[in-house]
Amino acid sequence: MIRFLLKGILYDKSRSLLPILVVSIGVSLTVVMFCWIKGIMGESVRMNANFTTGHLKVMTRAYKKDTEQMPNDLAIMGVNKQLEELKTAYPDIEWVKRIRFGGLIDFPDSNGETRAQGPVVGWAIDLFSRQSTESFRFNLAKSLVSGKLPVKPGEAMISDFFATKFQVKPGDTFTLFGTTMDGGMAFKNLIVSGTIRFGSAALDRGAIIADIYDIQMALGMNDAAGEILGYFNSDHYDDMEAKAVSASFNDKFKTVNDEFTPVMTSLRDQSGMAEYIDYANAVGTVMIIVFMVAMSIVLWNAGLLGGLRRYNEFGVRLAMGEDKNHIYKTLIYEAIFIGTIGSLIGTALGLSLSLYLQTVGIDISGFMKNSSLLMPSVARAEITRSAWFIGFIPGLFSMVLGNALSGIGIYRRETSRLFKELEA
Repeated sequence: MIRFLLKGILYDKSRSLLPILVVSIGVSLTVVMFCWIKGIMGESVRMNANFTTGHLKVMTRAYKKDTEQMPNDLAIMGVNKQLEELKTAYPDIEWVKRIRFGGLIDFPDSNGETRAQGPVVGWAIDLFSRQSTESFRFNLAKSLVSGKLPVKPGEAMISDFFATKFQVKPGDTFTLFGTTMDGGMAFKNLIVSGTIRFGSAALDRGAIIADIYDIQMALGMNDAAGEILGYFNSDHYDDMEAKAVSASFNDKFKTVNDEFTPVMTSLRDQSGMAEYIDYANAVGTVMIIVFMVAMSIVLWNAGLLGGLRRYNEFGVRLAMGEDKNHIYKTLIYEAIFIGTIGSLIGTALGLSLSLYLQTVGIDISGFMKNSSLLMPSVARAEITRSAWFIGFIPGLFSMVLGNALSGIGIYRRETSRLFKELEA
């Protein structure tokens, strides 16, 4: 019977062409939109994790209350010991220490007088240790616009936007003004090794990347750091694992009543990321439901039209003694085959377009000029494992539902009227 149905689908184009086209278009749109949303949301989560939140973050309780203000006077003391304890307790997670800081950078002229100055937000990371992967995490090599990466202490990188605005080039010296951990005035002379562009307006307006040991000396933070960030080896955020690790860590200090006690938080519990992740998941779910409903309505109508065209066919089959249930089952089987064929074609088309969007992307920097969110300026799709089968959900379900609803008319045929219809 399967071979018979397949032959009918392949040779009778009037029966199968329109439904296959509808399913293919709907599935391809579903796949593209799914990959598009996953790409934008996933890249934003990765960017936030790499730059600010980590998959896990350790800080003092007092620092956590005012994280956005980067209160380095509330930083972790004895950070090297704390770092070693974390590596021992959670060896499957990579732990790195960082200092986030704000300040003012001043560029002198040939006479040593101020030529230009402006505010910056900086990241102090481990640039020179052999085992450090911070340069790769910040994607410094690909973000480099001019000059080179820092190769020795005393060198730093600034945003290309900032360098262009103040006519700064690699090799120029500048002075970083800030506040020490004890509340005093801090200043440090650094050399511009290169300029960078991360592709996010929130970062590119005035970012500075320096080695953590330079900033520790400048801010009086010997053996101290504002944050310790943890990253899973898979490089993908796992919310369940993150919650388990943070819960086990925080249980060790729940009886300690001290504002400088370390506390661990997951990515989801920082910077409004919980709402962001839930929103991304909700959008994906709603999108699939909308496509399923829309396609079901279209295919229901297509099924009704096909049913009217095949009205006499069903009558002849009933007159020959075929059971109504059997006719209805064959109609459902046909829907499954057509849905599968259409889903395969639609998935192939959707993945092809998603691959193009993943490789090339679409420049949305024009909409991000005044944005404070960490989002990429080039929106790209992301082909995940789910993308290979997500289209089959609306493709098969809507086709089967449409034929199931339209096929109910089979049970309304009256055998007593068949011969009159055939004579006519």
